[in-house]
Amino acid sequence: MSNCVDEYQQKLTTATEAVKVVKDGDMIVYSPFAVKTSLLDEALAFRKMELHDITVLFATLTYMPEIVKADPEGEVFKFTDGSFSAVTRGIKSMGVPIYAVPSLFHESGIQFTAGAQNADVLFLAVGPMDENGNFNLGPESSFTMDCIKARGGYKRNLKVLAEVDPKLPYVYGDTTVNISEIDYVIENAEGQPPLPIGEVRPTEIDKKIATLIMNEMVDGACIQFGIGGLPNIVGEMLADSDFKDLGCHSEMYVDAYMKLEQAGRLTNKRKQIDVGKSVFTFAMGSEEMYRYIDRNPNMACKSVTYTNNPSVIAQNDRVYSICSGISVDMLGNVSSESVGYRQISGTGGQLDYHLASMHSKGGKGFICLPSTRTDRKGNVTSNVVVSFPMGTQITVPANMTNYIVTEYGVVNLKGCSTWDRVEKLISITHPDFREDIIKAAEKAKIWRQSNKITA
Repeated sequence: MSNCVDEYQQKLTTATEAVKVVKDGDMIVYSPFAVKTSLLDEALAFRKMELHDITVLFATLTYMPEIVKADPEGEVFKFTDGSFSAVTRGIKSMGVPIYAVPSLFHESGIQFTAGAQNADVLFLAVGPMDENGNFNLGPESSFTMDCIKARGGYKRNLKVLAEVDPKLPYVYGDTTVNISEIDYVIENAEGQPPLPIGEVRPTEIDKKIATLIMNEMVDGACIQFGIGGLPNIVGEMLADSDFKDLGCHSEMYVDAYMKLEQAGRLTNKRKQIDVGKSVFTFAMGSEEMYRYIDRNPNMACKSVTYTNNPSVIAQNDRVYSICSGISVDMLGNVSSESVGYRQISGTGGQLDYHLASMHSKGGKGFICLPSTRTDRKGNVTSNVVVSFPMGTQITVPANMTNYIVTEYGVVNLKGCSTWDRVEKLISITHPDFREDIIKAAEKAKIWRQSNKITA
C-alpha cells in the first residue's frame, strides 16, 4: 500500500499542469458516454491560444465540453464523435464543425492495436484508488481499456491523465486501471456522478411495435436493446409478463434491464457464457440505475472488444437484438444513422448484434421503426422508402437484414428474393405510401404480377 500511495503522490498534480503534456498535432480521447473529466476539459480550453491542430475524439456526448465553447469555429480543435447523440447534433446545429467517425463498435478497441486509430492523450474519469493501487472506471469500459493497453496505438506513447471522481459508481468487470498505467492524477474534490439520461416515454406506435416483439419473445432470451421509448416499453411489458430467466448481453445497460431484474424476469441463468451476469460495455440511464449497478456483483462491464464481438455474442443461445432504425429501402437496406449527409447517430453496435443474433441458436435480430415520420411543417413521409437520399449511410446491408418491424407487422427478410422482399416490406408500410413503392418496384422490374399486398 505504501508504494502505491507514494506513486500516487508523485503523480498527483493539477489539471492546469497535467494538460501541459498536450502538444501540437496531438490526438486526445475523452472519457466516453455519461462520465466527464470537467477539470481537464476546462484546463485544456484555457490552452486554446497556445495550441494548433488538436484532434479530439468524443463518444456519444452527453454534455457541452468547455473546449467546444472555447473554440466554436474549430480553429484549434478538430472535434469528432464516434456516435452522434442529441448533444452532438445540437452542437452541429449551432454551426460547430464536428464530424462523425463511421465504425463498427466492436472494432473501436482493435483500431488502437492495429494502428488505424492513434491517441496521444487520454482524459480518464476514475473512482478513488484502492489499497492495491487500482482505480475503477465506473459505468464504462468501452474502448478505453483497449486504448490503455495499446498505449494509444502503433508507435504511440499514450499519456493517461486520470481525474479522480469520488461520486462515480464502482462497477465490476474489465474496469480496473492501476496507478502504474497512469501518468498524472488530478483530484476532483467535488466530483460529479454519471450524467442521468432522462426517460424517453414511448409513443403509441412504440407500444404497438413492442406488442409485436412480445409475440416473438421466448423464455431464456438473451436480450440486447438500447435507450429510448421502445426498450422502455418492452422492458415494462416483459416485467409484467410470465417470461422466465431472461438474460442481458448488451453494449449498453439501461433502466429496462434493472426493472427486469427487480421483477425477477432477468436472471441470466440460461446464458451459455457469463452465466448469472449482466454483461455490457457502458451504462446510461437514471440516477436510480447508477446506484443499482454500484458494487452489484451481478454486473460485468467489459471491453467492447468482448461485449460486441459477434463471435462472442453468438455463443449465447436465443440472442434477441432489438434496435431502432431511421428508414429501410425496398430491398431491405437499413439506415439507422443518417438522412442524406445529415448525421443522426452512429452504427454503434447495431450491426454487431444483428449479425450475432443470426448466428445464435434460436436468435432473432429486430430493426424497429415507425412506418412514417412527420417533419416540423407537418409533412408526413414514409420510413419504408424506394431509395435513400444521396449520402445516407447504410447501417445494416440488405444481405444481413433479418426482421423489420413497424406498427403494421413483422417481416423476416432472410433468404428472400428481391421481389419477395418488396412484397413483405410493402405489407408493413403505411397504406398511404404502398402504391409508390409498388410503382417503383414495377419500374425496376422486381415486382411480379402475382405479388399480393393485404391492406
